[in-house]
Amino acid sequence: QVQLAESGGGLVQAGGSLRLSCAASGIYYSFNDMGWYRRAPGKQRELVASVNKDGSKNYGDEVKGRVTISRDNAKDTVYLEMNNLKPEDTAVYSCYRRNIRMYVNWGQGTQVTVSA
Repeated sequence: QVQLAESGGGLVQAGGSLRLSCAASGIYYSFNDMGWYRRAPGKQRELVASVNKDGSKNYGDEVKGRVTISRDNAKDTVYLEMNNLKPEDTAVYSCYRRNIRMYVNWGQGTQVTVSA
C-alpha cells in the first residue's frame, strides 16, 4: 500500500515562493510518473507538473516558467518549487504517483493560498 505524504503548503503573498514535497512510502511497484495537480474553487483539476521515469518533465501552461519539479529517486520524493506566485495559484495541490502498472495513488492534498 502506497502512502503519499505531502508538505509545504501554506499562505504566501503574491510574488513569493513555496516548496512542496511529496514522499512515497509503503510496499509498491516502481513509479511511472509522479507529480502534482491542483484544483481551485469552481475550476477543474489541472496539471501543475510531473516527472516521468525517463526524467522528462511536464508543466501546466498556467505555471510554466514559474515552477520547477524535481525528484529524489532514492527517497521516492518529488519537490515542487513555485516562484512568483499569483493569487490565481490559490488551490488545493495534490500529489500523485502512477506506478508501472498504471495504478495511481493520491495524497490528501495541501492548501496553497496566495494573497494579493
